[in-house]
Amino acid sequence: MSYLVEVKTSLKKGMLNPEASTIQKALALLNYEVDDTKTSNIITFKMDADDIKTAEAEVDEMCQKLLCNPVIHDYEITISEE
Repeated sequence: MSYLVEVKTSLKKGMLNPEASTIQKALALLNYEVDDTKTSNIITFKMDADDIKTAEAEVDEMCQKLLCNPVIHDYEITISEE
C-alpha cells in the first residue's frame, strides 16, 4: 500500500531560535507586532508499506535516525493513504 507522509519538525520549547527572532524583529520594523514567533520544517514524501502501523514505525525510525535531532527537535507525523 502507498502512503503520503508529512513530518513537521520544530525546535523544542526553550531552545534558541534565531530564525524566529529575526522574523519577529523584521515584522516589528514593518509595524507588525507579533508574539511567540516559531519556525518549523515540513518534509513530505510517499512510501510503500504493508499497513499504516508499519509505515508509522518506519517513519518514526527515520525521524530518530535522520530527519530530526530528537535532543533539540519535536516532530509530528501525519500519514494518509494515497
